[in-house]
Amino acid sequence: MAKESADRGRGLLEIDRLVHEPARHLILDLLEAVEGSDFIFLLHHSGLTRGNLSSHLARLEEAGYVEVQKTFVGKVPRTVLRLSSAGREALHRYRAQMRTFMSHRP
Repeated sequence: MAKESADRGRGLLEIDRLVHEPARHLILDLLEAVEGSDFIFLLHHSGLTRGNLSSHLARLEEAGYVEVQKTFVGKVPRTVLRLSSAGREALHRYRAQMRTFMSHRP
């Protein structure tokens, strides 16, 4: 019983902290639901501030979980975001780890 509990604890230590953070997890969930999104869509649906959203997106882009494409529509800048295949895999792996952890709880 103690070994099983220790194994569960180690499994939880192996989760991806980038995905586990609630705001980033929300961003990844939103991007998984759509083919692509602009910054404004994420801003409205996440409830985050511009600065907070930008900061989290930078971390996710740096990790390769989100693809960012900056363009202009006329003279207005537009940022389009997509969940990368690495981001999709990380999100699915995270969910599987959490399901495993939760299913073994006493």
